[in-house]
Amino acid sequence: MREPAALPGLHALQAGADWRCVDLLSDLHLQADLPRTAAAFHRYLQHTPADAVLILGDLFEVWVGDDAADAGFEAQCAQWLHEAAQRRWIGFMAGNRDFLVGPEFLARCGLHALPDPTVLAFGTQRLLLTHGDALCIDDVEYQQFRAQVRSPEWQTRFLAQPLAERRKIAAHLRQASEQKKRNEGLESYADVDDTSARRWLEDAEAATLIHGHTHRPASHRLGADKSRHVLSDWDLDNAASGHPQRAEVLRLTQQGMTRVDLALAAPA
Repeated sequence: MREPAALPGLHALQAGADWRCVDLLSDLHLQADLPRTAAAFHRYLQHTPADAVLILGDLFEVWVGDDAADAGFEAQCAQWLHEAAQRRWIGFMAGNRDFLVGPEFLARCGLHALPDPTVLAFGTQRLLLTHGDALCIDDVEYQQFRAQVRSPEWQTRFLAQPLAERRKIAAHLRQASEQKKRNEGLESYADVDDTSARRWLEDAEAATLIHGHTHRPASHRLGADKSRHVLSDWDLDNAASGHPQRAEVLRLTQQGMTRVDLALAAPA
């Protein structure tokens, strides 16, 4: 049996005194060729009643450096986020697709960095937040790749290359990932290891884990007193291919949590 993952440090986030409603979302994979999904995110930012929005990774399909937001689709997304951040607190946690989002982009948008993992103290609730990829320990190949690209040395070398070259490398990696999905199917990808999830919760002195990454939205019991809740991915552009139309947030209030399906309100 594989050794469960250890909790890699811990950041604490105390909810603001005025926070009555907190939204959590992840895995939007925003990109220019998925316009309905991007438009749904823009509408969401304009109309959500949440006092705080916590984005737990993979907001973008790919991020090759903060200079990518100087023009085009990324610049438009930056403007949406900047406008929304004037009205509410927005936190951003890096995912496996957008781990190169840096302080320049966060400052430009008015976003607050959320280290992975973070414990959110919200009223009487203590919730452990993570993107989720670090807990998929059975995918040994991915964990090795993750360790490589998260190293400062690799990131320095990559970001030193011209933007056009970085985009080419990212496009190649995306193509390889999509080919693997077509060949093996999403169900072949490793899920979060429950033993590791329980260990993280115990170490964090929390009872509830919230994460994304796996594109398997559901809630799971982890014994009698612990649970993990998987955030939905977003996709409103691929109905013709049979992909489920999803755009969901997990909404926290003092009364508990509910899943809000924004896909139901999306224009046809």
